[in-house]
Amino acid sequence: MSMSARVGLGSAVRRVAFTGRNQIAFRTVIPKRGVQTQSLPPSASQEILNAQRLKRPSSPHFTIYQPQLTWISSIVNRATGGALSALLYGFSLAYLVAPGTFDSVHIIEFVAGLPDYLKFTGKVLLAAPFSFHFWNGLRHLSWDMGKFLSLKGAYRAGYAVLGATAVSTVALVLM
Repeated sequence: MSMSARVGLGSAVRRVAFTGRNQIAFRTVIPKRGVQTQSLPPSASQEILNAQRLKRPSSPHFTIYQPQLTWISSIVNRATGGALSALLYGFSLAYLVAPGTFDSVHIIEFVAGLPDYLKFTGKVLLAAPFSFHFWNGLRHLSWDMGKFLSLKGAYRAGYAVLGATAVSTVALVLM
């Protein structure tokens, strides 16, 4: 901020400096520069944009950073939520298309005919994402309430989520 503006004379100084004889003197001191423009076809704008993009520096990718529990758990939470949603919507649509094939009786008969190792594998594949998404969702709710927001608290909560996921996955598989 200029000294004249601090005192309250900013507009008065501008009025005196840029009116009358001072305006003519001001124009001769600062030369005008011309700007040339040319008309381009619409396709040229895409070429100019691509040329500008080549000159931009590329931003660093997340692979240059050391993996951290907070962003890994965030990515896994999104992936498990998406996978569980896809499974739910897929089964719901399959039931709507062929309700006689995807009813409870047929599903129970199908699973009963599978070997034991496939049953346990299927249980783990369903229980682990469900457990992780459940416990990490509670972790996010605690963050929304203002709990565990320090770095130490975030890591403690993250390890608690991993432990609770392991215990509840084993419990669900053994049911």
